[in-house]
Amino acid sequence: MANIRGAAVKYDSVQKSYDGESLVVKNLNLDIPPGEFLTMLGPSGSGKTTCLMMLAGFEPATHGEIYLNDRPINNVPPHKRGIGMVFQNYALFPHMSVAENLAFPLQVRNVPKSEQEQKVQRALDMVELGAFGNRRPAQLSGGQQQRVAVARALVFDPELVLMDEPLGALDKQLREQMQYEIKHIHENLGVTVVYVTHDQTEALTMSDRVAVFNDGVIQQLSTPDDLYEDPQNSFVAQFIGENNKLNGKVLGVQGEECLVELDDGTQLKADRVNVSEVGERTTLSLRPERVEFDTNDTMDNLVNGRIEELIYLGDHIRVRMNVAGNDEFIVKVRNRGEKRKLHVGETVQVGWALNDCKALDAVA
Repeated sequence: MANIRGAAVKYDSVQKSYDGESLVVKNLNLDIPPGEFLTMLGPSGSGKTTCLMMLAGFEPATHGEIYLNDRPINNVPPHKRGIGMVFQNYALFPHMSVAENLAFPLQVRNVPKSEQEQKVQRALDMVELGAFGNRRPAQLSGGQQQRVAVARALVFDPELVLMDEPLGALDKQLREQMQYEIKHIHENLGVTVVYVTHDQTEALTMSDRVAVFNDGVIQQLSTPDDLYEDPQNSFVAQFIGENNKLNGKVLGVQGEECLVELDDGTQLKADRVNVSEVGERTTLSLRPERVEFDTNDTMDNLVNGRIEELIYLGDHIRVRMNVAGNDEFIVKVRNRGEKRKLHVGETVQVGWALNDCKALDAVA
């Protein structure tokens, strides 16, 4: 990554309670190195936004300490932390021009007027709005307003930028475009970014690492590919991407592998991730694109299933099947224009590799 100059962030045993009883954030320990793009991902109420607000200084930590470049900041007011912020609702001043909106954080920091114009223009050029300085926010599209909000967060050269669901108000196409733009800005500047979203595609697309939150706890902290390929528990497997669930119990354990008997009696081999002993209940996790039709007999797992529904999606066909008693078993078949046709009601053999089938903690 070019020109790394971002801030290092550390959460040390941080807890947060609003009522003095229940913890919204439970004993968070997290190190974010300089220049990293880290996304806090999770459902509503999982604690991710509270973690961001404590880092920004808008919420006090109930317990523990937050550090910025090895400096404790719990008692530092928000405006003295030197952090750029981008919100979902843009938070632009409607009565100011775009250039005046960008100049405001510079004025607050007593940047000389001679430097302000140069910094504002540089920030606008960075988000490809160099000619829009004289417009009011109301004269811009939603995507342009969000770019202005990003430019305002960067205009005073912060080492750390926090983004709270910044693309939530945009339509799908604009949102995807802005994901790439923010990612490229981050790569060019080397600033540290902490990003909050509930959108797992957004997290996988943009991040160096993703912290998956649930119930105030980080369930897994990994690179996007590790999260998807090697979920460490059933919550992560279900939350990241699409996933088939098959419930059963462990029949045998051998090293990193195990034999599982499903509730309908089918026996399958699986990668032993989150089970330890024979007799333990488990939920197998299997990605739909890892299942193959018309497989040969060398596959680790082979099972017959009945096709319940076919949905044509252009680049692939989504096949819903009944497999081992689960009638929501999904297979994604790449559309290669081949002559083999699938039919609803047909019974076919499907198969998959042992390593693609993860034995995780049991869920209903």
